[in-house]
Amino acid sequence: MAEQHTGARRPTVIADELHIVYRVNGAKTGRGTATSALSRIVRRGQERGVRTVHAVKGVSFVAYRGEAIGLIGSNGSGKSTLLRAIAGLLPAERGKVYTDGQPSLLGVNAALMNDLTGERNVILGGLAMGMPREQIKERYQDIVDFSGINEKGDFITLPMRTYSSGMAARLRFSIAAAKDHDVLMIDEALATGDRKFQKRSEERIRELRKEAGTVFLVSHNNKSIRDTCDRVLWLERGELRMDGPTEDVLKEYEKFAGK
Repeated sequence: MAEQHTGARRPTVIADELHIVYRVNGAKTGRGTATSALSRIVRRGQERGVRTVHAVKGVSFVAYRGEAIGLIGSNGSGKSTLLRAIAGLLPAERGKVYTDGQPSLLGVNAALMNDLTGERNVILGGLAMGMPREQIKERYQDIVDFSGINEKGDFITLPMRTYSSGMAARLRFSIAAAKDHDVLMIDEALATGDRKFQKRSEERIRELRKEAGTVFLVSHNNKSIRDTCDRVLWLERGELRMDGPTEDVLKEYEKFAGK
């Protein structure tokens, strides 16, 4: 945290007039036939039958090492799309996004393998994040304990398909939080689980800020944002409406949302 207030603030993410556009094929005829597939390919260059959704519109900001940044806004405002662009999963239509180091995106729907046990998913998830096997072994029990999924039985040895959605989300967060990240993006992960797990998660985010780089948190829970973040980006209809200290931005957002 102190690093932010020194003369040498290190940028981790720079968004420069970033635009993200989705294209959805809206063709109505000949669905499912080889002829219609060919005609869609021919039409693609002409953009006929294609709807566009301008999800992020000219967003610019600089994020620094040691910051925890909340992303807020109405449903469909572009929050998750922005995270996916920072993670390199969506191309920019215009503008640029730069990251220092490897960004990691953790979402409630992040893929773990349902037919494998929680134990195997911990190992595979760690390997997928680039953790050495020895480090995964060292941190394995901490991951299981942090998730709390074994508090009511030996669930870690059961297939993931037997887990509730909350248990699966807690395990995903626990795996991701076991590694120090340059840029960690969390999409609604703290909305799952009881208050005890949320408190553990918030504490781990504070540790990640000290040990690693920057944390982005998308949440509809303003209390989680207040407890976790020191800065907030407010998006509406794809545009950056406000960027500033958490309390300042949340006050304006709550007025806007009528809360």
